Amino acid sequence: MIRRTTQQTLVTVRVFTQRFSSTPLGARLARHLALHQLHTWGVPHGSALSDTAALLVAELTANAATHGRVPGRDFELRLGLSPSTLRVEVSDTRGERRPPAPGDVTEPSPLSTSGRGLLIVQTVCDRWAVLDRVPVGKTVVAEIDLPTRTMSGG
Repeated sequence: MIRRTTQQTLVTVRVFTQRFSSTPLGARLARHLALHQLHTWGVPHGSALSDTAALLVAELTANAATHGRVPGRDFELRLGLSPSTLRVEVSDTRGERRPPAPGDVTEPSPLSTSGRGLLIVQTVCDRWAVLDRVPVGKTVVAEIDLPTRTMSGG
């Protein structure tokens, strides 16, 4: 009998999950803790990936605190870092107020003081989606593809 061996590559996926109050302060704290966590994982403050992650977390958590706010309920931030992808997920419990889907985001008028957040998200990430959250609410997911050299220990 011939035994066939296969090589398996071990993949480390780092995950951070935290709930925050649905307030501007909660959104700001989420951004600070996300950057701290990324730094702990080996993504230095001020790097291109750290800055892009800060922008994604800031926009998505501000939307959750503003448009997804349900009094007495928090929003949740989840970061996932694998050798190939940084994934940012922000969930809230408001299901009836959904943002437009990718590709359906329209540009606001030039004088508008809001409405550009998802355009920024769409511009800086490689893909994003709006998913149903069980039992109630929605999750906005944004992913950034990473070059293989980004994950160096940590």
